[in-house]
Amino acid sequence: MKTILVIEDNEDIRENVEEILTLSDYKVLTAQNGKEGVDIAQKNQPDLIICDIMMPGIDGYGVLHVLHKDPLTQNIPFIFLTSKSERSDFRAAMEMGADDYITKPFSGNELLNAIESRLKKNDIIRKNLPADMHGLNELRSALSNSKTLEQLTAESNVNDYKKRQVIYKQGNHPHYLFYILKGKVKTFKTHEDGKDLVIDLYNEGDFFGYTAMLENGIYKETAEAIEETELALIPRKEFEDVLNTNPAIAKKLISLLSRNVVAKEEQLLGIAYNTLRKKVAGALVSMQKKYHVTKKDAFTIDISREELATIAGTATESLIRTLSDFKSENLIDIKTGKITIVDEKKLANLIR
Repeated sequence: MKTILVIEDNEDIRENVEEILTLSDYKVLTAQNGKEGVDIAQKNQPDLIICDIMMPGIDGYGVLHVLHKDPLTQNIPFIFLTSKSERSDFRAAMEMGADDYITKPFSGNELLNAIESRLKKNDIIRKNLPADMHGLNELRSALSNSKTLEQLTAESNVNDYKKRQVIYKQGNHPHYLFYILKGKVKTFKTHEDGKDLVIDLYNEGDFFGYTAMLENGIYKETAEAIEETELALIPRKEFEDVLNTNPAIAKKLISLLSRNVVAKEEQLLGIAYNTLRKKVAGALVSMQKKYHVTKKDAFTIDISREELATIAGTATESLIRTLSDFKSENLIDIKTGKITIVDEKKLANLIR
């Protein structure tokens, strides 16, 4: 059962809200002023707070300010109650970090819809989403906005890219967020000696190219189509507008990115210190996890040995020798240049 704290100095309104929420199977805590509300919130850490703006002593703005400074309460969804005459203060309230507002007088349905929406979003934000674009996709599908990334994608220009065609180069300034409608994309860094190191792999339904925009810098990698690819190009300004008007998605995106950085560090350490067999096995397994969506048939890799070598972080000749060993061990099969994973479990055990 979710717990909701109602902070309201008007007794009639407070009791009315309490009755509506209790009948809707919420546990309700009440406070008749801001100071009492802050104390109850810090002690009980409710799932959501509904707070009047105009109150004697500590007003609603003061309550929000205090709770946002406390790590235990700063992420609790916060909804303001405001009279029609106070609607001009709505922007200030939202800029302070409020999640929503309800105008008095309000109906029971209006109140419950606002609460259910905020609780649902908060559940998603608290959820331990994977630190990749699948996590971002799940996040943006759950968080509504005036214009979502999904809407932006549908409205964007679509470009076609041929196999091995460069989408953007390392050192370029970002102008678009890219969404893969069809095909596969890799991002890689080029060392000063001319060798490439694959940083990430992207599949249909993934976003990429966002890190440079968030850092307000340049691309630190090059993006290239692995096969014929169709991309939706979302202008940078429109993407930033989504983030600026929805703090929840911006905060969670930063969390996903920070976990993704850790994963990249582990990948680079593996390339630096793993044996040749572990590097090649890791490349095959990572491609399977990324691109084997249906799980119905055996996974087949159809890319050049040079590209696979950049993913594994090894020389092409070493990769070819290792693939030959894996074939003789019945871990993979190779026909007409295509690699099929035969024994997924044994191949994965090589990495451990």
